[in-house]
Formats: sequence, structure tokens, C-alpha cells
Amino acid sequence: MQNEASRILIGESFIGEGAEAAHVNTVLGHRDGPVGVAWATALATPRAGHTPFVAVVRPSLPVKPMTLFVNKASIASDAHGVLTWGAAQAGVAGGVADAVADSIISAADADELLLIAAVWVNPAARDAELVYRNNRTATREALRAGVAGAPAVADVLAAREFPVNPYYTAAPGTPPGTPAASAEPGTPAEPGTPAASAEPGTPIASSTPPGTR
Repeated sequence: MQNEASRILIGESFIGEGAEAAHVNTVLGHRDGPVGVAWATALATPRAGHTPFVAVVRPSLPVKPMTLFVNKASIASDAHGVLTWGAAQAGVAGGVADAVADSIISAADADELLLIAAVWVNPAARDAELVYRNNRTATREALRAGVAGAPAVADVLAAREFPVNPYYTAAPGTPPGTPAASAEPGTPAEPGTPAASAEPGTPIASSTPPGTR
């Protein structure tokens, strides 16, 4: 049986549209396990443009489980910094508290757990209320997914042919990188045996991306 202290619950959620959309990744675990080590290390090793900080519901009132807010986008301007530390932080703190209130995370365990929340705030975002609402919902839903172990592997396999995200939609067709069927390397064809071909009108799968010479 897995040691409870070493258990790591990873969640993801994307909520909203346009520049104010929220993309939150969560890593939840026991403070005495690997999440605790990662949490303390990240807090102690800020980088230019990326300064992890403890998310608060109000000044001097950190949310529980204690949450380390990690910005995925470098702070691009004063306005972007205000949205990140203001609306997005408030949304993340509210979403964590919602997860406890909704029993996604047990209130009895909240003091023993630590959370890392990696948060995307688009530098082009302008609407603070949308940033707040989207991050609150995304944080709660990422935690829900992590606790549930979502997504199911079957759901991932069902969607693998045509990946989609807000910045790209894969075109229908044979997934790139799928090689055409062939004999094992170094195996010669029998004399007089024609090369295998697809049915008439069926394109042969190629590992070469379209337009590549």
C-alpha cells in the first residue's frame, strides 16, 4: 500500500475564453512527503519574473491547505503584475477554500497538506473580474480532478487522434508520425512478390509531415 505521505495528487483545469481564460495545474500532497520538499524549495528559489508566494484569502490569512502560487507567465508589466497578485491570487485562494467547503479536500486534513498551484495569467488580460472568476473555478476543478484521478486513461486514448487546445486544433487524418506498415529492417522481399499497397483511393500513411521535403 502506498505511503500516504508520498501520495501526490495532480490536477489540471482550463476555464474561460480569450485573454482572461485561466489554466491552473495543481500538485497536492502531504507536507512530510515530496510535495512538501518541492513546496519549500520553490518558495526559497525565486527567479526573475517568477516569484512563488503563499496565497492568501485576506492579508495575514493564508488559505488552507497552504498554497504556493507559482506564476507560469513572466510578469510583463505593472498591470499584468496587479492581475497576477490581485485577481488571480484571490481566485486561487477562493478556489482552494471552495474545494475544502465542498469536501473535495477534507477539512480535517487541510493542516497536513500543501498545495502548489501553477497559474497562467495572460499578459493581454484586462478584465480583473473574469480573471478572478475563471481562476477560482479552475482551481477548484483542478483539485477535483486530482483527487478523482481524472482523466481516465480511456478518455485520453479516445481523444488521442485529434488533440485540441485553445491555440491549436489538429486536422483530421492519420496522426503525424504513424509509419507505413513494413517488414522488419533488413528483411528482403521474396523474389517476384509485389510491394504491399493500400486499397485504391486510400492514401498511404507517412511519417513525413505535410509540406516537408
